[in-house]
Amino acid sequence: MKRKNVLKTPLLLLGGLCLLISSCKKENNNTTASINFNSTIKYGEITDADSNTYKTVQIGSQTWMAQNLRTTKYNNGTKIRLITVDAIWIDSGRPAMCWYSNNPSKYKETYGALYNGYAVDTNILCPKGWHIPSDNEWQILITYVGGDIGKLRESGTSHWEAPNSGASNASGFTALPTGLREPFYGSSSSMGQMTEWLTSTSLDNVNSASRFIDEDNAGTTKNEEPRLMGLPVRCLKNE
Repeated sequence: MKRKNVLKTPLLLLGGLCLLISSCKKENNNTTASINFNSTIKYGEITDADSNTYKTVQIGSQTWMAQNLRTTKYNNGTKIRLITVDAIWIDSGRPAMCWYSNNPSKYKETYGALYNGYAVDTNILCPKGWHIPSDNEWQILITYVGGDIGKLRESGTSHWEAPNSGASNASGFTALPTGLREPFYGSSSSMGQMTEWLTSTSLDNVNSASRFIDEDNAGTTKNEEPRLMGLPVRCLKNE
């Protein structure tokens, strides 16, 4: 999968597992089928340890945050290590967070924070009763929308760069193009062009599974990323 204006490294894999896109138009409550969503989406609400409030939305059998996490505290009240210096970010090797371009006043409310894989590994990043979804739980979501990622992506070009084709946000998930923080340079890049969420699925001692989409991508790519990568997260309600 092409990432625009991002320097590639051997650990940043292109490609992924492409998902089949279903064109079924008949409404179906089966979570393995494509569906038509109601025009009115009912949102819930959840608050984190930092007193940030988020919209939540039920999609099939799952309840997701409809916004990216932006907490500066774990759910036990402990502060998450905030890194602003590029050289420290690439050599952190332990749980940390940052803001895109170190500018929370501009990016925090809309796009959320960026966390490294070590922060995800703590299992206390999401509010109590919620968790970082595994790669399999992401696949349940993607299967439920029939592989049509446009149903997860915010429509228009207020945040996404053109073309953002096929985006309808019919599910209410509201995927936004958050960009990332590079694991080997520490710089922020790709705002407006792509988003890639960390999952809780560990692949080895260095890498974790992630899910990637961009403004001209009809599907989602399963990626392998180093834990030093700074990426957004979505939280999923415990069953």
